[in-house]
Amino acid sequence: MTDTVNPATTRPISVLVLCTGNSARSQIAEALLATRGEGRIVASSAGSHPAPRVNPYAVETLREHGIPWEGRTPQHIDAVAESHHDLVITVCDNARDACPFLPGAAAVHWGLPDPAEETTPEAARRAFDATFDALDRRVTALLALPVESFDAATLTEQARRIHELS
Repeated sequence: MTDTVNPATTRPISVLVLCTGNSARSQIAEALLATRGEGRIVASSAGSHPAPRVNPYAVETLREHGIPWEGRTPQHIDAVAESHHDLVITVCDNARDACPFLPGAAAVHWGLPDPAEETTPEAARRAFDATFDALDRRVTALLALPVESFDAATLTEQARRIHELS
């Protein structure tokens, strides 16, 4: 495996982030991948039981980090299941259990507590900040790798290692 990537011979990788409601963790991860991927990543997200809207604390947290995310709508896994994905990341246990088989895709579980379960505004903001920080570390580590050159097994191994080290 090489540490350099020839942009002329690589294509962006497609990353799908799955969560139950597609309103908090998966939206934050998609936003980070989409904005920090600099053309290397095509990111999307979906949920097994999508919420009617993206959690306002997720939108607020992203905005505070310079990522506009207003106007997004959660979508069901069925809306993206037929598309090609190089990497599927589940960020909650329920989505991992409900995740459809996506042939050829690397798959990893980056489980995190659901920040939307907090009941007070102060606790919710802290939880969303912690979720953002955890996902930011993982996305940054993923993007530090030559992911475009990885086969599915290597991509799975590297993404799993990122989760274990974070």
